[in-house]
Amino acid sequence: MPATETIQQLSDQLRGELIEPHHAEYHEARSLYNGMIDKRPRMIARCANVGDVIAAVRFGREEGLDTAIRSGGHNGPGLASVDDGLVIDLSPMKGIRVDPERRTARVEAGCTWGDVDHATHAFGLATVSGVISTTGVGGLTLGGGHGYLTRKLGLTVDNLLSADVVLADGRLVHASEDENPDLFWALRGGGGNFGVVTSFKYRLHPVSTVVAGPVFWPIEELETTLRWYREWLPQAPEDVYAFYLTAEVPAGDPFPEKIHGRKVCGLLWCCTGPEEAADEVIQPAREVADPLFELVGPMPYPALQGMFDALYGPGDEWYWKGDIVREVSDEAIAEHVRFGEVPTAKSTMHLYPIDGAVHRVGSDETAWSFRDARWSMVIAGVDPEPENRNRISTWARDYWAALHPHTEGGAYINFMMEEGGERIRATYGENFERLQRVKAKYDPDNLFHVNQNIEPAR
Repeated sequence: MPATETIQQLSDQLRGELIEPHHAEYHEARSLYNGMIDKRPRMIARCANVGDVIAAVRFGREEGLDTAIRSGGHNGPGLASVDDGLVIDLSPMKGIRVDPERRTARVEAGCTWGDVDHATHAFGLATVSGVISTTGVGGLTLGGGHGYLTRKLGLTVDNLLSADVVLADGRLVHASEDENPDLFWALRGGGGNFGVVTSFKYRLHPVSTVVAGPVFWPIEELETTLRWYREWLPQAPEDVYAFYLTAEVPAGDPFPEKIHGRKVCGLLWCCTGPEEAADEVIQPAREVADPLFELVGPMPYPALQGMFDALYGPGDEWYWKGDIVREVSDEAIAEHVRFGEVPTAKSTMHLYPIDGAVHRVGSDETAWSFRDARWSMVIAGVDPEPENRNRISTWARDYWAALHPHTEGGAYINFMMEEGGERIRATYGENFERLQRVKAKYDPDNLFHVNQNIEPAR
């Protein structure tokens, strides 16, 4: 461990705050979104600016500390923190500058997607992000990023124009198609392996009001509705997005009391086309089976983005596993039926569409390699009570194991626990060795290894 005087030197260099275990805010600062993960770092550098990040990176390298990078802290396996090491916490870095004429936004890495939506919506603009607005921009973007606008506008990384990155040697570099293009390629899906991204520049699009919301069917209709969905979704216009889900109806508004606690399957819609056309698009879902509940209508895009925030607040126990899916086979549907009744009120399965605009980018143009798949699946066991940890984990693992033979073998890295090197290699496919070479160039000693790690080429 570093000497006391060395730690004090780092503290003196920071405009932000260095938090150690004796600090009054230590336990709050070390807490993660996933309540299942309990890590105790030796110190947390809350960075106020890029200079703080450079100082913290150099300190971690020189002192040989395991170093984790935190943006929003939502990482499922808790890779935004590390026991007995250094956490470089970017959460104070909240700057956003929107250029409405060029339709771009420069976003610092401590922002959440709620911060971004608030800033861009004022101009009737948005970019592609996830489905929970409290998620940090850093982890979601570097993993590839998909959400409600993906069929129409691609992945988050397809809308990334550039990034500022602090490398393992403490240098700040710019990455874009024109500057350090190999690094820019790797950042678009390769995770936090290559440096600390301090800001992202995104392309924005005219998105303001969308027609969105859930349609639920009784869980007994899962086979019928999933068979329909697998055929219907790929043929739907790209401005129509709907992810398939299994869930339990939450107790409380806006759900009628008579369906509280019901196990359901359903769709969560987002239609960015003409409002008057949305009802016609949704009508086939009403005809394939009688909906148990429907609440679809026009809403501001940020309202859709924040729809799950209250349900999935910080501190719940999470165990999730994911896979990329090309086709939903009859055999896979049988397994969905077998595991479809979720074990706890917050547990769920989602099939997120990743077709449309995603397919118009080559598999070697970014680190994200699954450019011809159709869905990104996540199976999430979630519950606020630690005593249910084994129950939700067993359900998620067993469900995933049953479906894994019917998938592409790899996953969206943001939907993985710590699952080993073979899973990471399968996730990147033919891009993996190229990523290793980029890693060797920019982080040859693997300083940034507290992540879904890509070891440098030797």
